[in-house]
Amino acid sequence: MSYKAVLFGSIGTLAETSDLQRDAFNEAFKISGLDWFWDEDIYRKLLSKSGGTTRINDYAKDTSIEIDGKKIRNLKTKIFNEYLNKHKVEPRDGVKEIIQFCKKNKIKIGLASSTTSNNINSIFNSLRGRIEKKDFDFIGNNEFILREKPYPDIYNYALKYLNINSEECVAIEDTEESLNSALSADIKCIAFPGKYHTQYEFDGNYLKVNKLSKKIFNK
Repeated sequence: MSYKAVLFGSIGTLAETSDLQRDAFNEAFKISGLDWFWDEDIYRKLLSKSGGTTRINDYAKDTSIEIDGKKIRNLKTKIFNEYLNKHKVEPRDGVKEIIQFCKKNKIKIGLASSTTSNNINSIFNSLRGRIEKKDFDFIGNNEFILREKPYPDIYNYALKYLNINSEECVAIEDTEESLNSALSADIKCIAFPGKYHTQYEFDGNYLKVNKLSKKIFNK
């Protein structure tokens, strides 16, 4: 199949940041005076839904505590960005190969993320020298859309921006819910599970891999 574009679906498809994010949540809870601690098992369950504010509010509801979920999420984002700006993270397996292949073959590259622009900037700062913003023809964030994933809005926006049809591109996603966002936009999606999502089937995926390579273009 000859594609005109590859759309990475999140910062988690570029680099594994799950534990950094979990640490940032726990630090935000501590600063906010909450005795919450999300261990790996709790966090894995909470990741079945997209959006930090949603996870915080759902957890508060289960524990019958009234909190300002958005305020805590913003604090978590600040802490997470500080982590990323202090430390370099490594690109996930095969990401650089895919980017190099696309650039060589004039295939457009997009980041169809619905996270914050601060998170986007921080991940690229942490990946500097290996993956750069200039490598991408489109970089999305939550300010571009009214509805975040699993709605298809960010993918529809990316298609329009890149001037391509859904059948002319392939998406790469690291969570089931985000995969559904791509599928809802009628885009074939490669499942590239993150650390806390390897146990899921990713129903509807075009291909499921633990490492990216240019071989995906031969499928």
